[in-house]
Amino acid sequence: MQVHIPDPDYTSSERARANFRLAARIALGFVVLLWLIQLLNGGLDLGLQRFGVHPRELAGLPGILLAPLLHGGFPHLITNSLPLLVLGTVMLHLYPNSAIKVIPAVYLGPGIAVWLFAKESTIHVGASGLVYGLVSYIFVAGVIRRDRRAIAASLLVFFLYGSVVWGVFPIQPGVSWETHLAAALIGFALAIALRRLDLPPLKRYAWEDEKDEDEDQDKEK
Repeated sequence: MQVHIPDPDYTSSERARANFRLAARIALGFVVLLWLIQLLNGGLDLGLQRFGVHPRELAGLPGILLAPLLHGGFPHLITNSLPLLVLGTVMLHLYPNSAIKVIPAVYLGPGIAVWLFAKESTIHVGASGLVYGLVSYIFVAGVIRRDRRAIAASLLVFFLYGSVVWGVFPIQPGVSWETHLAAALIGFALAIALRRLDLPPLKRYAWEDEKDEDEDQDKEK
């Protein structure tokens, strides 16, 4: 398998470093927002979990938008916080154009699927749909694109969060496996559909430049 090497002048540029810092700040800002919501919910006993997704109930439709912002408690939030920070930074940094499509899809899509198909007796909350969607996208994108940065991100995600695959099966009580499965499928499909976006300029070797010069000279003749 051929591995494409991005242009070092692109990946090591000040602009690339600035984009990384911006991506990290955005991801951190979202995690901070989740913590503020949970602190208010717990401190004021607001019971915001009731605004999660209630499958096939009209009152549960707002949960499609609100559920990723709500968690069942601090242990639940802690589980999602670091993955969201890492995955959000990677996604926004490596795939900024794709992120505009992927993040809304894995934010809203799992909630829609859960509302349509999950068991009615359960309220679904949490940002784990984002985690599963981003894990799936980043891993599959690295396999498809075959450039060194994408492969490195794919391997990082696999080693850090490969075990989350068990979350797509109904084997753990109290876990929204439907959310996880829907998000993973959405991330997988989008990684294939958007495979031509965010391709970095590739490193050029001296022999390639010489070949181009020879071809230009031949055309002039």
